[in-house]
Amino acid sequence: MGLTLKEQKNAAKEFSKKWQNIGDEKQDSQRFWIELLQTVYGVDNAADFIRFEQPVQLSHTSYIDAMIPATHTMIEQKSIGKDLNAPIRQSDGSVLTPTEQAKRYAAALPYSERPRWIVSCNFKEFHVLDMERPNGSVEIIELANLDKDFYRLNFLVDMRDSHIEREMEISKGAGDIVARLYDLLYEQYKINVQLTENEILHNINILCVRLVFCLYAEDSGLFGHKNMFHDYLQDFQIHQMRNGLLDLFRILDTKEDDRSPYEIPILLEFPYVNGSLFSEPVEIPQFSEEVSQLILIDACNFDWSEISPTIFGAIFESTLNPKTRRQGGMHYTSVENIHKLIDPLFLDDFRNEFQEAMARKDAKKRIKNLKQLQEKMASKLFLEQRCLGLIQFKGRYA
Repeated sequence: MGLTLKEQKNAAKEFSKKWQNIGDEKQDSQRFWIELLQTVYGVDNAADFIRFEQPVQLSHTSYIDAMIPATHTMIEQKSIGKDLNAPIRQSDGSVLTPTEQAKRYAAALPYSERPRWIVSCNFKEFHVLDMERPNGSVEIIELANLDKDFYRLNFLVDMRDSHIEREMEISKGAGDIVARLYDLLYEQYKINVQLTENEILHNINILCVRLVFCLYAEDSGLFGHKNMFHDYLQDFQIHQMRNGLLDLFRILDTKEDDRSPYEIPILLEFPYVNGSLFSEPVEIPQFSEEVSQLILIDACNFDWSEISPTIFGAIFESTLNPKTRRQGGMHYTSVENIHKLIDPLFLDDFRNEFQEAMARKDAKKRIKNLKQLQEKMASKLFLEQRCLGLIQFKGRYA
C-alpha cells in the first residue's frame, strides 16, 4: 500500500512509541522488523519481503539475522541496551562489532547476493553502512526520532538500487547511439527517391535491430570471439560496407552445413542465428563516413553486453522520433507498464511458489518443488494481442 508522507510520519511516531522499551534479540526481532516494514513503509507482504535466519557458511554454519533480497539489505540484530560499537566475541574466538560481523557474512555470500546496505540494530538505534563505501563511517538513526528521520531508512524498500541505476545509465548510452545511427541512416535512405516513406521506415527499423543484435552478440559471447563484428566490418572500404553487411546477414541466416565452402573464411566463423531475425530481405543504403565511424568507433567500443533489454526498450522509444517510429511499426512498452500486466497475471504466483519451494528445509523436497515449478513455467504460453507475438517461458530460466 502507498503511504503519504504524513501517514508515514504518524506511523513512525506510533511505532517508536510502542517499541521504546521493548527489544529481546530472540523473541522480538522478527516482529519488530515485520511491523516496521508494514506500518511505516507500507510493505503489504512483509513476511515474504524479509527473510530471517539465512544460513551462511564460514568455517562453520552461521545465520544472518535478516536479509531483504529485493533491496540488498543485511540486518544484524542485537538486544536492547547492547552497544553497537562494542566488539563481541564470536564462536570462533574473533572479536567483532555487529557491523564487522555482518561484513564477514557478506564476504561469504555469492556475489549476486551480497548486500548494498548493512544495518545493525539494538531496537534503539539503527547503524547503517553503505557498502559502496565499505570503509566509511556508519550513519546512525535513533528510534526515538524515527518520525523525523523515517526517510533515512527508505532504502529498506527502495528497489532502485545502484545496479538498476547503472543499467539505466548504460541503456541511455546505448539509446543515444541507436538514435544517432537511426538519424544518419534515414538521411542515406532518402537518397533513393524510389523508396516511399513507409519503405524507408520499414527497412531502417529492420537494419537497426540487426545491427544492435550484432553489437550485442559480439560483446556477450554469442559470436565466436570479442570484436568479431568490428573486425569483419573494418576490412571494408566505406562504399563496400553495405555489401559486407548483406553478405553477413545472409550467412547468419544460413545453417553451417548449408554454407558454401568458398565463402571468405571470416564469414564462415559466424554462427547460424535461428529465429528468422535475418531472413527478411532488407534494403541497405550506401554508408557515409559518419555512419561508418559511428558503427566502428562509437558503437563497437560501447559494451552492449551490460544493457538491460527492458530498460533499453524504453530508452529506444524515447530517443527515436516518435512520429517516424510509430509509422514504421516500432512500439515499446515501459518496464513499469510491462510489470503492471505480467505481475498479477502470472509472475506474482510464480514468485510465491518459488519462495515456498526455497523455504523447504529438506533439500530433496526443495529440489523436487523447484523442478515442478520449472516444468510449470516451461509449459505456459501467453499471447501478446497487440503484436500477435508469443511470450513463452523457457524452463532453463527458472
